[in-house]
Amino acid sequence: MILGGESYVALAEGLQNALWALGGAPLEHRSDSLSAAFRNLDKDAREDLTRRYDALCAHYGMRPTRNNRGIAHENGGIESPHGHLKKAVRDALLMRGTGDFDDLTSYRCFIDEIVSRKNAHHARRIEAERPALQLLPGQRTCDHEETLVTVTSSGGFTLRKVFYTVPSRLIGHRLRVRLYDDRLELFVGGTKLMTLTRGRAGATGKRAHVVDYRHVIHALRRKPMALLNLVYRDQLFPRDAYRMTFDRLLEKLPEKLACRLMVNLLALAHERGCEAELATRLEADLAASQLPDLTELRAGFAPDPAALPEIFVHLLPLTAYEALLGTDIGLNGAINVGEAA
Repeated sequence: MILGGESYVALAEGLQNALWALGGAPLEHRSDSLSAAFRNLDKDAREDLTRRYDALCAHYGMRPTRNNRGIAHENGGIESPHGHLKKAVRDALLMRGTGDFDDLTSYRCFIDEIVSRKNAHHARRIEAERPALQLLPGQRTCDHEETLVTVTSSGGFTLRKVFYTVPSRLIGHRLRVRLYDDRLELFVGGTKLMTLTRGRAGATGKRAHVVDYRHVIHALRRKPMALLNLVYRDQLFPRDAYRMTFDRLLEKLPEKLACRLMVNLLALAHERGCEAELATRLEADLAASQLPDLTELRAGFAPDPAALPEIFVHLLPLTAYEALLGTDIGLNGAINVGEAA
């Protein structure tokens, strides 16, 4: 699943997935001229990409080769099966009845099933080639890029024209970022902090935002009016119900009250861990054309006292310690060690 077009990261991840699924590495890896991946790179970047690709092939003991430019028929052995695979995916989507998936993982499972069925038809041919494969190395090699970023006072950082939010405790810290095709892994030193979904700027170069309201809710509670003009406001709301509720609040209330109430609702979702349940309540309020009652919602999502365990602490008398230690504690606090001790 290539999310951002042709790149070294996409190539390295996809190729290594194929090699480890196959259980071995061939003696040669053939690619096209990779012109699309090189087109917008300067000289230093092109040389860096070439070095990384050579290192990838060397890790698996493969000799890198490429097709001759302008001789399209050299790709025939690959392009035709690729076309059959794309046709199988289209047919499977038609049989499924929809192209919508809950998340990226669900779509990947869907594709893996199709590829597995097609590979099963070629099992005999694959087994015939297997003796010629090289053994795999002990582990995969690097299929990501690394860079350093600094978390600004706005509670985030910008990378590849995408703004990412992080917890406010990281403001001022310098983070090491591993950039994968679908995610970012953040490190402080050698400690992994978290994983963020990777965002991508629009085709026009417009900046994108990957925002988690939990990261900024504490700052918003201090300045709720900031919600009104946030450039990433649409990405801030975790579900459609929250976005539509804010639109309704702006219609019915003054801006200051609307912002304060919306920020309190987001804070309630975060602090009580009731994001999904609160969204259901907000949808009901929207359907009934009424505004949410914050007092009622806070009472409804408060911890249930009956569910809290009662803990009884039994304090032991000091004489029990005296018997254990064989000591005598005087009234003045002095400890007299007995002969038996």
